Amino acid sequence: MSKSVALVTGGIGGIGSEISKKLSQGGYIVVATTFSKEIEKADEWIASQKEAGFDFLVEEADVTSFEACAEMIKRVEETVGPIEVLVNCAGITRDGFLKNMDKSNWDAVLSTNLDGVFNMTKNVLDFMLQRGSGRIINISSVNGQRGQFGQTNYSAAKAGMHGFTMALAQEVARKGITVNSVSPGYVATSMVMAIDESIRNELISQIPMQRLAEPVEIANTVKFLASSEASYITGANIPVNGGLFTSF
Repeated sequence: MSKSVALVTGGIGGIGSEISKKLSQGGYIVVATTFSKEIEKADEWIASQKEAGFDFLVEEADVTSFEACAEMIKRVEETVGPIEVLVNCAGITRDGFLKNMDKSNWDAVLSTNLDGVFNMTKNVLDFMLQRGSGRIINISSVNGQRGQFGQTNYSAAKAGMHGFTMALAQEVARKGITVNSVSPGYVATSMVMAIDESIRNELISQIPMQRLAEPVEIANTVKFLASSEASYITGANIPVNGGLFTSF
């Protein structure tokens, strides 16, 4: 019997890479997706991961295109194996005050961060429903819970992801499929570490644990939600933010 597949959008990024590793260690064949502008970077990523002992597959897919997602998912199902886990991790930022925000920057963030979740999930869901099992895990953000100054587009998209998660979880609970979201706070990715140190230290000072999250800490949460141990958890949002924002 072939192994099940875990499909991770944005799987070659800082958080996505760690998620890919953890799911691979959990026994899944991992397919990471990227978009055309990063396909050359993907070759380097595959090589570096092989040196570390991981054998990943990479598929090119524009998450903003419903048709491209449908074609890629069908190809993976037919040539690699059944997609048991979908992790929607692809995301972008185009920060700015709303009064100065170009509509193109609003559209880009909503199209990638929220429409992309629909485009991937809708096409994977048909296969999961046929099999009566599956795990869908959406990587949201603390800023989708509390909002963030200068990020109306990003905060709206990530908050929309929470609503999507809760609604879909109810629709498919009887079909053996769980749907959950994970909301990281500030994470020590290359993008965050490139921020001016004084600004980064100011961000850290707001976090009760007084440090950034490591990407692997987000990945550990995803691995748990993908496991059989989390079989009774659905419609939930798991915060991984060091106490930056708390709620119930």
